[in-house]
Amino acid sequence: MTRELPIGTSYAVLVGIGAALTIAYAMVTGDEAVSALKVLFLAMIVGGVIGLKALH
Repeated sequence: MTRELPIGTSYAVLVGIGAALTIAYAMVTGDEAVSALKVLFLAMIVGGVIGLKALH
């Protein structure tokens, strides 16, 4: 990934994916409450990651 993207963008992509997956896993296992706002904000993180990859 870092061969195609600048290091800052790569870091943002990896951190965003990691955070989203961690929270999604916690929601699935019941450790984190599920709400519409949390799902919306997770979708915004994933959308931002996709946007960063698409622009470069």
